[in-house]
Amino acid sequence: MDYDYLIKFLALGDSGVGKTSFLYQYTDGVFNARFISTVGIDFKEKRMLYQSKGRTHRVHLQLWDTAGQERFRSLTTAFYRDAMGFILIFDLTSEQSFLEIRNWVEQLKLHAYCDAPDVILCGNKADLEDRRVIPEWKAREVAEKHNLIYLETSAATGQNVSRAVETLLERVMIRMESAVDMAMLPGRRGRPRDPNDPDLNLSQHSQQCACR
Repeated sequence: MDYDYLIKFLALGDSGVGKTSFLYQYTDGVFNARFISTVGIDFKEKRMLYQSKGRTHRVHLQLWDTAGQERFRSLTTAFYRDAMGFILIFDLTSEQSFLEIRNWVEQLKLHAYCDAPDVILCGNKADLEDRRVIPEWKAREVAEKHNLIYLETSAATGQNVSRAVETLLERVMIRMESAVDMAMLPGRRGRPRDPNDPDLNLSQHSQQCACR
């Protein structure tokens, strides 16, 4: 393999919010104004370099694009568990797509790999300022409520599109590196403990006491 990490992200949100255009803008740097509804699921790919702790990692990104229509939900939720991060997109010109954020967050809690996955909330179509119906303060309020990072993006101009994906990648890589660091601790993932470790003796004593 010519990469160090295979990272899978899933784009979520109602139909028409711009998920497909967002991903095309990120991977190809192009915008297609013609709306084509995604049927089921599709994906884009991109190779990139990620710097961490003085090292350069080769990352292969798979960006999965899901259909927003209700009839495809049972199909798309099957991909939630394999995704390492999520890009939740709503349309700044559509109040309904904004109200659906809560439902998408609930879906993540049910189907993602953990109860608190890494998620970037994107208010898309920021270039259509004259048609905006969701003020920035209101979107940030919802993001804070659900502990999400919020960015306003535009698939048309490219505003914050790369920043959104790269911010999510950084959070996922930090989570992965933290998991590796924890695995290196004595007694984690099959690594033997030092029998002379006083913490081990204290732990064993505590467990014996608890069982009596």
